[in-house]
Amino acid sequence: MSYAGPILLMALAGILLGGSLSLRKSEKYAASIVLAVVAVAAFLGGVYLIYG
Repeated sequence: MSYAGPILLMALAGILLGGSLSLRKSEKYAASIVLAVVAVAAFLGGVYLIYG
């Protein structure tokens, strides 16, 4: 089984979460929340691909 796809999804989730925190510091709260939700979805997608 190849873990490259799920690992890349989880790495993308980390990058998106960092962007979300950066947007929150810039007081762009709506964009920050949307990016955080996308990051969580990417992370859960990676977990699903590994264990699902």
